[in-house]
Amino acid sequence: MSEETTEKQASNQPVRNVTSNEYRDQRIANLKKLEELGYDPFGRAYERTRLSEIRANFEEEKIVRAAGRMMTVRRMGKAAFANIMDGTDSFQVFFKKDLLDETAYQAFKYVDIGDFIGVEGRLFRTRTGEMTIEVHSWNFLSKAIQQPPEKFHGLQDTEDKYRKRYLDLMTNKESRDRFIKRIRILAEIRNFLQSRGFLEVETPILQGQAGGAAAKPFFTHYNALNRDMVLRIAPELYLKRLIVGGLDKVFELGKDFRNEGIDRTHNPEFTVLEIYEAYGDRTSMKNIIEGLLPHLCEKVIGTMEIPYGTEGEVLNFRPPYREVAYSDLVRELMGDDWFSLPLEEAKVKAKEKGLDEIDPAWDHLLLTHEVYDKLIEKTLRQPTFVTRIPHQFVPLARTCLDDPSLVDVFEFVVAGKELCPGYTEQNNPFEQRKAFENQAGEDTEKIDEDFILALEHGMPPTGGLGLGIDRLVMMLTGTEVIRDVILFPQMKDNR
Repeated sequence: MSEETTEKQASNQPVRNVTSNEYRDQRIANLKKLEELGYDPFGRAYERTRLSEIRANFEEEKIVRAAGRMMTVRRMGKAAFANIMDGTDSFQVFFKKDLLDETAYQAFKYVDIGDFIGVEGRLFRTRTGEMTIEVHSWNFLSKAIQQPPEKFHGLQDTEDKYRKRYLDLMTNKESRDRFIKRIRILAEIRNFLQSRGFLEVETPILQGQAGGAAAKPFFTHYNALNRDMVLRIAPELYLKRLIVGGLDKVFELGKDFRNEGIDRTHNPEFTVLEIYEAYGDRTSMKNIIEGLLPHLCEKVIGTMEIPYGTEGEVLNFRPPYREVAYSDLVRELMGDDWFSLPLEEAKVKAKEKGLDEIDPAWDHLLLTHEVYDKLIEKTLRQPTFVTRIPHQFVPLARTCLDDPSLVDVFEFVVAGKELCPGYTEQNNPFEQRKAFENQAGEDTEKIDEDFILALEHGMPPTGGLGLGIDRLVMMLTGTEVIRDVILFPQMKDNR
């Protein structure tokens, strides 16, 4: 066969304009050639050492067995250099006619980019110092019938990147590394919490009614019980039941579902960490955040200062983090007299500051919150705890001792986005009922009476928080699009 390189094209064929069906036909023809030479194109298990281990323990002249997908090949007459990848690393392998029997050498001509092979041979370094396996024997492990994306450009279509994540992972090292970091972040969250005495628990994903947040649920029907159900929007009320039951430090790391919009920072199916600690409060939750984030930066990312986005911004996760009251942030932007302004004057001032849409039905409280949500939060770039929030917006929290119009909570904001709230939880069943009634309005069947009953059995003072894992991974990996940190994001049906 003629000399070829994958720098030009990811196949063993000369560069030409052909359809993917022609590539597929050629690969099937190569498959048949392999069968004729006695090779099973869909082989069996192969005992091997992972490529990362071979690299870490490299020793010249050592005999090793390795396996992986062939990502590149450069043929040079009676020899060839190829590169294989096994999910832990990539490694160069060297084939030479003099070192293989005739059948093995002939069969290698029908190996395509994307095929899986197993090799056994001697470790050596090339003249340029690259670690290489000199192949003495090889096995065919699995044929790739479809043409892979071109190595150096990968998937060019953004939708293909999300719909065919396997191709993205195959060809895009940055994407593959990002998801490996996500996996390690989840592992280190568990390590951090379990080392501090927290128990990981599981609560129902199918629930009789949505609770723990104000969001639109997904509905389904439980045939065995003949009962309408929802996918949970939050695990909070079940986790608090466990606190009532005597499990004093619990967390759950799992999926929530909210039947709402999709954008660059929201996905209807998302991963959340919720933590509850008996005898704690908002301050104990703050301490967890200021311990957990530096731990993740150190163990997974390797630095406390993380480049974020495309504008050269750097997020500094070295504690302590700024703590500021909600009202102080509003006054910084709107002036010291903001809270005493008549409503109509406040609306005029809000519009002057850049609030484009103002609902005539808003009172001063809602107008203020819109100012915070649209104009202030996005300016909080470095890690910030926003505290003392109006109680109307957080019905599951205790009020502040010095001002019952505010709740003892924080919203932890990074890069202009809320990453997690932390609460001094409401453990007064009478106040909890009032909050539920205010939230439900006339729709009283939405009140979780069983949860109220649980509170009446007594819940100790408790601190709690809910951390959005997808957004956390975005920030720790410098990514601005949530789909880039979800392996298989939901997409529109393109059929």
